[in-house]
Amino acid sequence: MDAWVGWLIAAAALGIPLVLTAMPEFGMLAVGAVAAAVAAGLGLGTVAQVLVFVVVSVALIAVVRPIAARHSAERPRFASGIDALKGRQAVVLERVDGSGGRIKLAGEIWSARSLDADRSFDPGQQVDVVEIDGATAIVM
Repeated sequence: MDAWVGWLIAAAALGIPLVLTAMPEFGMLAVGAVAAAVAAGLGLGTVAQVLVFVVVSVALIAVVRPIAARHSAERPRFASGIDALKGRQAVVLERVDGSGGRIKLAGEIWSARSLDADRSFDPGQQVDVVEIDGATAIVM
């Protein structure tokens, strides 16, 4: 068996735990094994093949892991549910004041009340949703 075939088998064998454990380090080792297979295909000796495997694998782990860790720590916050409605604009359907009213928010009709009890909004006006209290939107 040629050395490059052995390296490709090693790469495939390193890909199995990558899929089973979701540890990206195994993928980086598999890429190192593929690089060693290329080195073997070019006719380099066993020592050079092992050296290519080690250098490529360590370089990938040293470079990619910190970048991946930084990106996983900086995930954007995805707002869903009532959190996604805060800050959106709505249209007043029925007069909204401190005691109640109706608005159209995100294509749905919501009960609403004014954040400032002394302020009222007439039908057709645009309002901003500042809070959701149960099934009532607090607007201003």
